[in-house]
Amino acid sequence: MEGIKNIIFDLGGVLLNIDFSITEKAFIELGVDRFSDMFTQHHSNDLFVQLETGAISPEEFYKAFRKGTDTELSDNDIKKAWNALLLDFRMPSLQWLETIKTKYRIFLFSNTNQIHHDAFIASYKELTGNGDFDTFFEKAYYSQHIGMRKPNPEPFLHILQEQGILANETLFIDDTIKNIETAQSLGLKTIHLQWPITVPELGL
Repeated sequence: MEGIKNIIFDLGGVLLNIDFSITEKAFIELGVDRFSDMFTQHHSNDLFVQLETGAISPEEFYKAFRKGTDTELSDNDIKKAWNALLLDFRMPSLQWLETIKTKYRIFLFSNTNQIHHDAFIASYKELTGNGDFDTFFEKAYYSQHIGMRKPNPEPFLHILQEQGILANETLFIDDTIKNIETAQSLGLKTIHLQWPITVPELGL
């Protein structure tokens, strides 16, 4: 893509396989019949926004989730169902990242939360034995660490400013259209990645 010097990658649905329906099914089996009213790929209620921006701790989330769903689920029950959407890493895509580091400055920007973060970091370490997933990137931006989340424009502007990079020289790759639309409105180049296409096939 002409004029691109930087790439910002999403994580879930781009480098890590995810399936929101598995988590919804897991919660339904636990008696939370309307989980999709609380959280989907395209919608998060206030409780999940707080979790994803680090405004509440996992422990506070579990307590509020029990109250909001009128259940007596254990912390571990909630954590297991919530983490069920996290599947496997796209290892060919991760290996491909190593080859493009010489061409572009690359970054990660993920809407996630400390519960999921702990799970996928542990999964990556167990899978590879070498630990630090973040070393693929010049910097990894996680929503719960920066206190901002997509599709709001502020985190995009924060990344551009902190890294001293220009929007029109930056490509953003994400699987969620709302996030793509925000990036476009700020002048970033974008690719809306949709399975079964994977990033090594983009010809970057």
